[in-house]
Amino acid sequence: YKIIEKQGRYKAVDAAKAAREDGADIVVGVVQTDMENDRALIRSHAFDVILSDAEYVQALNGAGYVEELDPADYALDDYFPEFQQFPGNWQDGKLFSLVTRFGFLGVAYNTDALTEAEAANYNVFWDPKLTGKVGHFDWHLPNLGQMSLLNGNAIPYDIDEAAWTAVKEKTMTLRSQIGGFFDYGGTFSSLNDGQMLAFCGIGDWITGVLEKSGAKVKSVIPEQGGLQWSECFSIGKGSTKADLAKKWIQYITSAKGQAKSAQMAAYPALIPNQKGWEVLQAENPDEAKRQGMTKD
Repeated sequence: YKIIEKQGRYKAVDAAKAAREDGADIVVGVVQTDMENDRALIRSHAFDVILSDAEYVQALNGAGYVEELDPADYALDDYFPEFQQFPGNWQDGKLFSLVTRFGFLGVAYNTDALTEAEAANYNVFWDPKLTGKVGHFDWHLPNLGQMSLLNGNAIPYDIDEAAWTAVKEKTMTLRSQIGGFFDYGGTFSSLNDGQMLAFCGIGDWITGVLEKSGAKVKSVIPEQGGLQWSECFSIGKGSTKADLAKKWIQYITSAKGQAKSAQMAAYPALIPNQKGWEVLQAENPDEAKRQGMTKD
């Protein structure tokens, strides 16, 4: 069956390898797409499993593109309590998606240029020593969301016109600090080679990959707060392979599937299954510690 997902998120090799290793009767085909084409592809009912952020699940459900899920089919009791009723997965007491991975966006920084304490505040982007060395991930939502948090908006995307004007004005004051706007690959390379010393709009999902390869970069959630991203699986409306789709979601949300998901080659992520934390601690204690998925 086919999975539709956002560009660069899941890797077919990761998914298929995980399924084969655990004896799952699943053949995985991944179609990577951009958001402009997502809606047309989903409307075609060509996909059995849909991977998206929780916020998009609400839109997909509202448009009638996803099937209702039976909570009894999944190991929700193994999830940490705050993820058992994860916002966006449920609508009017009915389940339409399951969160499988998540993370936070904050300040990404070069550890030779900044200490963690310095990076733990969005105001660091205006530090004179970073002039021309601050990068923007080329997606406006996280970048502007961080500016909104810095301006004191506790719910960064739910603001009035005056607050939005203030966010735009604050963002423009950063202009002299900016060294460029970078796509996925450019973000990696510019951090890795020190072209950029700090980055807006990203987190450990990028710096973790580089850090594990020896690069001197990290991410921190600033004192003003971070932005959470999530990956959630739904079954496409009218899927003719709904049983196989359910098997895939059952596997990837199980403890073993979750531990593998946390270590995906595409990029690391936190997982909501607490038993998955235990498996990760046993299989790869260094990565569990690096991501903070320990009992300490």
